Amino acid sequence: MAAATISIERSLDQVRAFIDPLLAESLHLSSEAAPRLLAAMRHSLLAPGKRLRPALVLWAAEAAAPEAADNHGPAAEAARRDRLWRAAAPAAVAVEMIHAYSLVHDDLPAMDDDDLRRGLPTCHRAFDEATAILCGDALQALAFETLAAGMPTAAAARGCLVLARAAGAEALVGGQTDDLAAERGWLEAQAPQTEATHIAWMERIHRRKTGALFHAALELGGLSVGASEDHLRRLAAYGGAFGLAFQIADDILDATGTEIAMGKKVGKDAGRGKLTFPTVLGMERSGHRASVLAAEAVAALAGMGDTAESLRHLACWIVARDH
Repeated sequence: MAAATISIERSLDQVRAFIDPLLAESLHLSSEAAPRLLAAMRHSLLAPGKRLRPALVLWAAEAAAPEAADNHGPAAEAARRDRLWRAAAPAAVAVEMIHAYSLVHDDLPAMDDDDLRRGLPTCHRAFDEATAILCGDALQALAFETLAAGMPTAAAARGCLVLARAAGAEALVGGQTDDLAAERGWLEAQAPQTEATHIAWMERIHRRKTGALFHAALELGGLSVGASEDHLRRLAAYGGAFGLAFQIADDILDATGTEIAMGKKVGKDAGRGKLTFPTVLGMERSGHRASVLAAEAVAALAGMGDTAESLRHLACWIVARDH
């Protein structure tokens, strides 16, 4: 295993150790919350995962904070990281709530009809469909409550705007809708017919369905620590390339990965006739496209210094991962 891969795996372990207790704490609700609903929320939000979106929030905060990194050894570096992570923690928790809600609804029989998520039964299988729908609704609302209550006051309104746009009809939900439309032939008369239009259609879907929340995570991390507009633009450019690279790598893993490694069923996209990058471009060209995008993501961080190293390593790791 390459040194950079070992480094990013360890860094993600640190993120999980930091964020998982905060996710659990966020679900300490009052007795007014129905016990079955709360159990479903815990099942979905606390299920084991990579925590990529919280990682992007926290690492963006590290990379874009106006204060310079201390050069006084590991202890000072750790203290700086802890200070910035705690400032960005509400945003990291909120983004993971939106992600968890989207997975709960995505897995429903009316959508992708999945039985397994993150190595566990999907929410509607562990509980029932109605509870799963309400669980997603509750997680979405709690995300904005968490962001509004915990983000720095000066940035909270903009932060809520960023997350709302990423989760809404022009982004996550809109991308999901177009994905279903392509799969089910709702827009058959407008369906793309050439490789170029297939690619443009897929990129349009995935920049919204997947990429928009990555973009929001990075912007929220920057906003949490008062990042400059220049740094926010760099993070946005990184997020655009990173999100698409992630999706291409995910398409490849759906075709080549195992259920145990992925924690969900694999091979379903091709079986349902979905357009994916490997089915359109083939494996080799898809891998090359993902690598080019990862390099673009790294290049977008030029000038941000060593504090952006985790984001650089993540972009390279995301296209080489096996889960």
